Amino acid sequence: MRRKFVVVTALVGSLLTVVPGAAVASDTAAVSTGTATGPTAVVRLRVEGATGTIFEGQVRTRGHNVTTVSGGTHRCDGTNNGANPTPGPTATGALDTGSRQAGFTFDGSFDPTFDDFFITRVGGNTQTATQFWGILLNGFFTPVGGCQQQVHKNDEVLFAFDAFNKSHVLRLTGPTHVRVGQSATYQVTDEQTGAAISGANVDGVTSDAAGNATLTFTATTVVRVKADRADSIRSNAVVTSVRP
Repeated sequence: MRRKFVVVTALVGSLLTVVPGAAVASDTAAVSTGTATGPTAVVRLRVEGATGTIFEGQVRTRGHNVTTVSGGTHRCDGTNNGANPTPGPTATGALDTGSRQAGFTFDGSFDPTFDDFFITRVGGNTQTATQFWGILLNGFFTPVGGCQQQVHKNDEVLFAFDAFNKSHVLRLTGPTHVRVGQSATYQVTDEQTGAAISGANVDGVTSDAAGNATLTFTATTVVRVKADRADSIRSNAVVTSVRP
């Protein structure tokens, strides 16, 4: 059974994405105020809202105090509730770092029993009686809250809206470089099982029984291709450069 102990977060404003390879967001504010503890880690942070991607990019984070309007200020370094013996970067800490550097906001209550935040809103995406935010680490739901879950270099931290009602966690693979007029095939799979996913929308093309969707680009450009299906958590982006 998928656990519902996950931080639910809030984002305010426009949907925001960050192209991989762009400058890495960091927790400079936490360091300057003296609240940061333990080692740093560069992780891939992705936030998938109800209708689109809110944030996708790299962040450099470490254990530090996190503040929300509803929950107040509390440490968020993995030692919460005795989950880890020493401080380190965490899933919710990565979300906080990304939010401050990229300009989105989040909110969540704090439960002293779990010594952790329960995220309740990200932008206009607020939890309901049946829809909650979930946290996944490298494609799988975390067994503990986001301030207990420590993360490491190159981990993928995913916050997804209505995560517990989804049948699949989509993963998209495909070419990073193609020529104008050349066919480019992308494959949609389930992150957790590796199974091919049919019926997913990949930039307007529906994936087939093998999970494949073939696109043809008619002009030079850089595109961010993602896969989406109503019963699934939206995929990562594949950034494809289309050359002459």
